Amino acid sequence: MTHRTLRVPAPGGAVLAATEFAPRSTPDPDAPTVVLAHGWTLTRESWEPVVREVQSHRDVRVITYDQRGHGRSSWGQVRSHSIRALADDLAAVIDATALSGPLVLGGHSMGGMTLLAYAGQHRSAYADRVRGTVLVSTTASVEDRKGIRGEAAVMSLAARVPLFAPRALLPTAVHRRHAFGENPDPAAVRATARQIGRTPFATTGRYFASISAHDEVGSLESVAVAPTQVLVGSRDRITPARWSRALHAGIPGSRLTVLPGKGHMLTYEATDVVADALIGMIDHR
Repeated sequence: MTHRTLRVPAPGGAVLAATEFAPRSTPDPDAPTVVLAHGWTLTRESWEPVVREVQSHRDVRVITYDQRGHGRSSWGQVRSHSIRALADDLAAVIDATALSGPLVLGGHSMGGMTLLAYAGQHRSAYADRVRGTVLVSTTASVEDRKGIRGEAAVMSLAARVPLFAPRALLPTAVHRRHAFGENPDPAAVRATARQIGRTPFATTGRYFASISAHDEVGSLESVAVAPTQVLVGSRDRITPARWSRALHAGIPGSRLTVLPGKGHMLTYEATDVVADALIGMIDHR
């Protein structure tokens, strides 16, 4: 893949690291730009298998980026660590890398939450430009989640820790059991563990509260103006399938695919399915 790294100014003085993946040849003038948002404690690297698969079938330009405080993106001076602030970051990425023309949006986990918030806060831009959206292992609300005893206190403490990353604090086996379904590729598990291991404790803690308070049910009407595909693994322990079913029910005309035996990391576990969903949106007219 031919690519280059970009630095995108974002609200509050943050700088977001992004990658532009160029198409193999000159794309159709009506071809959309694909913009992909990653999940909590991950990086834009988590989308790379999907980008390769999409670009092996379609000549499209793809943008991935590290969410604020993740990967190589800085925090800036913004005090809000909300999902809705991440929606404004997505708007900044779009303005800097795809100022005109149609868009296809993909979001995994917290990245999907970011897309929902973007649709709610930037309604006109979403309605005017988005050709289709793919929501992967995500939800509009975590209202019925049963918290683990003591986790809120631990995350509150983590949010105040200097930018220290856990590295190999958690064994790879833990990530395999928690984030993946049946028979995952060991290389995918290692890649996921590496990304999480490099994410500062402060980032993990600061976004925990935002995710716990996440409620974008009111944005689903805005999402419904464009074709939407919802994907989830039947063994997803982080954003369980019932949440995707509720998301699908709240977006009229959306399509839902529940993948048997798959877990949370569908960008690795079901790369072809995620890519096919994006290609369907790319081809939509």
